[in-house]
Amino acid sequence: MTDTTGQEEVLKSYDSALMKRLLAYLKPYLAVFLLSIGALLLATAGELYIPILIQRSIDNHILPYHRAIRVDSAPGEILNKLDTVQTDFVIDGIYYFPTSRLSDLSVLEKNYLKDKGILSSENYIVVKDYNRKPRIKSILNRYPDFFKANQLNAVIEEKDLSSFDRESLRIIRGDHYRGLSFIGLQFLFILIGVLIFTFSQVYLLAYVGQMLMKDMRTHVFDHTLGLSLKFIDANPVGRLVTRITNDVETINELFTTVISSLLRDASLMVGVLAVLFILSPHLACITLLSLPPVIVLALIFRVKARDAFRRVRQAVSQINSFLSEHISGMRIVQLFAQEKQSREEFNKRNRRLLKANLGEMYVFASFRPFIDLLSSVSIAVIIYFGANFLVRDMISLGILIAFINLIRKFYEPVRDLSEKYNILQSAMAGAERVFELLDEKSIISQPSSPIFLDRTKGNIVFDNVSFQYKDGETVLKNLSFSVEPGETIAIVGYTGAGKTTIASLLTRMWDIQEGAILIDGINIRDIPTSSLRRKVQSVLQDVFLFSGSIESNIRLECSISPEEIERAIKLVKADTFINKLPQGLETELNERATNLSMGQRQLISFARVLAHNPDILILDEATGNIDTETEKLIQEALKNLLKARTSLVIAHRLSTIRNADRIIVLHRGELLESGSHEELIRKRGMYFNLYQMQFQDI
Repeated sequence: MTDTTGQEEVLKSYDSALMKRLLAYLKPYLAVFLLSIGALLLATAGELYIPILIQRSIDNHILPYHRAIRVDSAPGEILNKLDTVQTDFVIDGIYYFPTSRLSDLSVLEKNYLKDKGILSSENYIVVKDYNRKPRIKSILNRYPDFFKANQLNAVIEEKDLSSFDRESLRIIRGDHYRGLSFIGLQFLFILIGVLIFTFSQVYLLAYVGQMLMKDMRTHVFDHTLGLSLKFIDANPVGRLVTRITNDVETINELFTTVISSLLRDASLMVGVLAVLFILSPHLACITLLSLPPVIVLALIFRVKARDAFRRVRQAVSQINSFLSEHISGMRIVQLFAQEKQSREEFNKRNRRLLKANLGEMYVFASFRPFIDLLSSVSIAVIIYFGANFLVRDMISLGILIAFINLIRKFYEPVRDLSEKYNILQSAMAGAERVFELLDEKSIISQPSSPIFLDRTKGNIVFDNVSFQYKDGETVLKNLSFSVEPGETIAIVGYTGAGKTTIASLLTRMWDIQEGAILIDGINIRDIPTSSLRRKVQSVLQDVFLFSGSIESNIRLECSISPEEIERAIKLVKADTFINKLPQGLETELNERATNLSMGQRQLISFARVLAHNPDILILDEATGNIDTETEKLIQEALKNLLKARTSLVIAHRLSTIRNADRIIVLHRGELLESGSHEELIRKRGMYFNLYQMQFQDI
């Protein structure tokens, strides 16, 4: 997860294998995800339809110009292109057609028609179905010189409209006003639709993202619970917490922000290009020639942004590591007057982070202006060539305006690329670290044919057990001993002899490399850890209590009755202080129970073990840090705790060792001596030396 310098590695911007694994979490919510994609596509279609509506309003209603062509003089293939079968628009042998159809003719054809006088250069306005509209018919009757008409439709030259007053113009162009009103309603409904579909897409995708994160957090936490102490001890708690919280959250950003944006951007860009070619293939081809610089710029940005992101992440990792270490060790910093040196070192790392951030800002700050420049160049290209096409009747004004609106929409996703690319890199880096944790194989394996313990007698056998925490560093070597049911065994030895290791191996917090450990003749490898650890429990010197009530710390979510809890606290003498607390068992503990003394925390740990009633008990230095007054209470508690159960007591106060049925002396992982206190004293061996050095004051 980190290199030797404590710097987090940074992945490449995209990894298909990681994405495939991420998408596996999507399966339960695939229907909702597809629904959100459908909403996204509908919203995008609405956005693309708006420029088309603007084009139609201009070409069909604001500037609804028609041209005239002499039917009897024009070549047949040209008439076919202009769709002259609509005879309702043929007046006195002249066919009036929308100017937009001129784009169907080639330049040579248009020049030929104009040179022969077959195609007019004037613009006309068509008045449809005037016979059914009395007010329009009245105007035609009053001004017959301005109109040409057949039985259904009439036309008037665009320049002649200036001769009419405003009211007459409103009547003549009534269809166009109504058409604009209808398009206005369409515009409104499309905007409302885009709003609804965009909201639906954002909400549904956010829902999918949150559900994915819930499942992933659960998966990662469940996996972490099953990891061995070898892995837990080798990785700082803060790093594991970061994997389950921060790194998973960056993946949430991938789904809720990046994927939705990429899908929208891709559909929008493809849609824009499709609409451009539908409106005018010639102008679309010219517009495409202005896009290659955008692709080149995006590729350059991708490389530069990745390098800048890597430098920032490494600088952040270094400063976080420094802060974590120095804040945790603040007492040492202050005791040895190292404030100045620490400040200078922090400033050095802080300046490195500043430089990396400024470098990243430079990359991202440069990208958007360049994209804006290229966007302006594309618009300039469209205006220049579009104006030429407009003059040559190759496109309409509405199409030219639609092109400008559409190319602006095309560049919107490109501008957002910088932000989305940064999130994508963070998400890929977070996913890599999360899956690295999920791929960790340092787990305690469960038996394929498990044997569940019901009620054990408590017989323990260590049969030639050898164990190493690290290769080449033997902790236990061919260790063999047995413990009879109900027997109390004390284990003593110098520091590093392997005493605590025995407790860890018996509860399978670690797995042995050689030999076997048996409980009632059953190899503990054949017992599921959940069953084993309910029957074999430890009381440690460093008591850990969770934030919450005292009762919840004793119960630990198990089905233990209040009567059993009361009995446990009385037997271990914890009631002597619990009953004096204002809320008694309901007293809320701070983090790590700092509002209780060490002795009180130890008594609660005794009560917890007694309430869970294990068949085999391990006391690992359980009274090592207890004051003399509290020890008197604990000694009485121990009598009740050890009664009628097999117990392993790892070297603490001599009084407990003296009462043990047998004492085992370890030296460098091997069994050196075994016997009662009196027997070992008479041997005047290693135990005698330990007694002389550690316990002669008792």
